[in-house]
Order: sequence, then structure tokens, then C-alpha cells
Amino acid sequence: MKPIQKLSLLLAPFALLILFTSMNIKPKKIIFFGDSITQMGVAPGGYVDLIRKALDPLKYEVTGAGIGGNKVYDLYLRMEQDVLLKKPDLVVIYIGVNDVWHKQSMHTGTDYDKFISFYQALINKIQAGGAKVVLCTPAVIGEKKNGANEMDADLDKYAAAIRELAVKNKLPLCDLRNLFKDYGVQNNPSDLAKGILTTDGVHLNDKGNQTLAEALLPLVR
Repeated sequence: MKPIQKLSLLLAPFALLILFTSMNIKPKKIIFFGDSITQMGVAPGGYVDLIRKALDPLKYEVTGAGIGGNKVYDLYLRMEQDVLLKKPDLVVIYIGVNDVWHKQSMHTGTDYDKFISFYQALINKIQAGGAKVVLCTPAVIGEKKNGANEMDADLDKYAAAIRELAVKNKLPLCDLRNLFKDYGVQNNPSDLAKGILTTDGVHLNDKGNQTLAEALLPLVR
């Protein structure tokens, strides 16, 4: 038998082992769970889309489960169908803007105590399903600086509650509230209400999507 044939025979089992292993590696399933910001985030150039493109598709399966107008209790009600049945490895919860914003615009916001209770219930049920959880604070409702937006105080209060939940549950936190506020201090000299990281004071523009993707990417790898 020629040396090359002997080498081929010796290497064949290793090649088969590598092939078998690669065929049975399941990609890490990541679900971004939220409102219209996440719903829009799956579109080309959105933050979910940018994260998907930044990750190896053989190692990660990235999906968005965002619905416009959702508040924390909406997420709780649709969690089984939209998240748990898909058996994710990681769920990123990004909610809170509408819980504050809709208090004024539609009078259907979420009371502070109920917000915390529903949020903790979300965490509990997702973890019970075997997935890890990453929390996000709501970013902005208006981009003016130094607390000048009408709902800044309430948004700060709800963001602080999420920070406390992250500490209590020992979970990773993407603090978008502070990130966006700090960005505005450096990049909003005219104190504009929109157009810095958002199109309308809430929903993300290209720079906002990029900023969010860059902040979340290290937490989902």
C-alpha cells in the first residue's frame, strides 16, 4: 500500500468525526423580545439585523419577536407562543418605552408596581424554560438633554427598576437609558428632541440602530 493511501486511511476516521460533529452542533438561538423598536429592528439596517450579520450563522440563530405598542404585560401574555415554544438559548428583553409613553398618549401605560411584577414574572418564566436572559433599559422618549423631555423623570424611574431587577436576578444589563443620555450630551449641541439616535424621539435611526447593536453584541455572543 502506498504511503498516501495509508495516510488517507489513517485520516479518514478523523475527517468523519469532524463532519459528524459539525453536523450536530446546534446554533445558539437568540430571541430579541420587545415592542416596535425591536419589530423595526429586524428590517435591513435594524439593530437585530446588524447583530445577525455580525454573528456566524453556523453558530447563532437570531430572530426578533417585537410587536408595535407592546408593554410589559403584552410580552408576558404572548411569551409562550412567541418565545418559549421556540426553545431559545438566550432572550433579550427590551421593553418599557410604551409602559411610560402610553400613560400620557393613550392613558394605557403600566403602573410602576405592576411593571416590576410583570417584568419579574417574565424573567422567572423564561429562565424556567432553560434560557438565559439579558435585560435592557428603555432608551429615550425625546432626545433633549438634562431632563428636558416631558417623560424623562418617569422613564428614569422605570429604567432604575430594570437595573435593580438585573442586580437582584444577577443578569447582564444593557443600560440603553444611560448610553443614549451620554451620547446626547456629546452629540446634541442644539438640544434637538429627535434626529440624533432616533427618527421621532423614540424609534431608532441608522446611527441609533448601530449604537444599540454595538452595545448588545458583546452580551449575546
